[in-house]
Amino acid sequence: MEMTPERWAFLGRYAREVFGTEDEQMEGLMDRAVAAGLPRIAVSADVGRLLKILVSLTPGRLALELGTLAGYSGIWIARGLATDGKLLTIEYEDRHADFAESEFADAGLGDKVEVVRGAALEVLPEMGDRLGPESVDFVFIDAVKSEYVDYFAAVKPMLAVGGLLVADNVYGTGQGWIDEGYGTDEFNRLVGADPDFEATVTPMREGILIARRIR
Repeated sequence: MEMTPERWAFLGRYAREVFGTEDEQMEGLMDRAVAAGLPRIAVSADVGRLLKILVSLTPGRLALELGTLAGYSGIWIARGLATDGKLLTIEYEDRHADFAESEFADAGLGDKVEVVRGAALEVLPEMGDRLGPESVDFVFIDAVKSEYVDYFAAVKPMLAVGGLLVADNVYGTGQGWIDEGYGTDEFNRLVGADPDFEATVTPMREGILIARRIR
């Protein structure tokens, strides 16, 4: 049977219904974010669960997120960390960072998450010096799409062998899709061709790239 737009939309709703169960904290988070003046932008709950599962498949000692916004994806990631694990999440907007810090604390994760304020491309070099090479087990990229290639160059040295790199919106967003020249095509091809990684993409939501560093 043909994959129609209607069937694709149904499958998205089905995945969120079956695999997107949220607890009370997560269920109200985005409504609180909107009430605080933040945009309603976050991964869906089924993608959030995927992030948690993927983090838990690594040693889970240290995770890095590019693009905190309201903290929704960060909570999922932090919940997948080891008991003594830590998430460093980078956010440019102070208002977003303030809100996310409050949500992390309310979720009981204040001691596991550090919000690093600033533009990712400005923060990452200093962070690389601070953390050292191959120190990060998990990286989630969900910030400025046109900067994904530069993010990859910055985070690759920090990612441990066996670690996972995950990126959101690699097929597109409401601003454009890869068949329209959307900027993540170069990033996808770069990671996919890198001999240090084994990579694939799942078409969940707007495309989730998953890459494991193999050497």
